[in-house]
Amino acid sequence: MSTFFSRYFENLALLVATAPEDDLEGLVDLLRRVGKRRGKVLLAGNGGSAAIVNHVTVDLVKAAGLRAVNFNESSLITCFANDYGFDRWVAEALRAHADPEDLVVLISSSGESDDIVNAAMEVEKMGLDLVVLSGFSSDNRLRSYGQISFWVDSTSYNHVENTHQVWLLAALDRFIASSKSDVVED
Repeated sequence: MSTFFSRYFENLALLVATAPEDDLEGLVDLLRRVGKRRGKVLLAGNGGSAAIVNHVTVDLVKAAGLRAVNFNESSLITCFANDYGFDRWVAEALRAHADPEDLVVLISSSGESDDIVNAAMEVEKMGLDLVVLSGFSSDNRLRSYGQISFWVDSTSYNHVENTHQVWLLAALDRFIASSKSDVVED
């Protein structure tokens, strides 16, 4: 007999297993590039995606040795939202903090968050490397942006968010492992 939890975890495992390996390797390559250029990774998301951004930022800095920044500081959010509107706050924060050698990672579970979609448009205007993560509808607005666009085929926030986190951390672990093997091989 299938229980709620067995179905829940089976579904999550199936979603995680759909990881597009070429895109994950592409993300690893972008991380290598930002490290070589001595740039930083700028990350943003709302709600649960903001929590993912916090976790990934810490691992980028501590475990991977890359510079990384996220915009989850309440005074920054409220300042930029007050001055530019909530739909523009991430774009304006990126304009204030981004440098040409940076990589931007934007997450919106639905792919429809105005602040994140507007940020993606701004990043493209700025000519920065961009990775986006979304879920829900296959034709969500965010999905069309970025050199790499990860999409989770689910309408469950927790399944989408957990899949995003696993994919990002898997790519980060691959980056760390390949960095160590590069040192050994040289």
